[in-house]
Amino acid sequence: MALYENKITLKGFIGKDAESFATRNQTTFVTLSLATKSGYKDKKTKEWINKTEWHRIVAFGKPADYAKNLKKGDYVEIEGELHSTEYEKEIVQGKNKVKVTFRDKEVRASIVKKLAAPKAGENLDSETITEDDAA
Repeated sequence: MALYENKITLKGFIGKDAESFATRNQTTFVTLSLATKSGYKDKKTKEWINKTEWHRIVAFGKPADYAKNLKKGDYVEIEGELHSTEYEKEIVQGKNKVKVTFRDKEVRASIVKKLAAPKAGENLDSETITEDDAA
């Protein structure tokens, strides 16, 4: 058993066509925008509340070769590691300058799989979850 593990699996829809780029060393990589959705039923209003998260996916090597053909609307499963990058940016507000630290997160894909899209009208996220189902 690993003491530390950085592993993430996401399933969702591609938000825009995959974009291919090359590094200075001519290594090809692909970036994707992936939408995942989660939801819950509000106890007071009895309405279903949905939240969409957008993830930046970066793939190198064989996963990039596969990912470069993905189009907007494709349903995929991504496995990989979560990486973050920290950088500072100077923001000017009137006469004042402030340095702000930003943190970007991305998933470095090790496996990219295109899945069959859910059937029309099938919303697996909107099914009622009982307390017995909760972890």
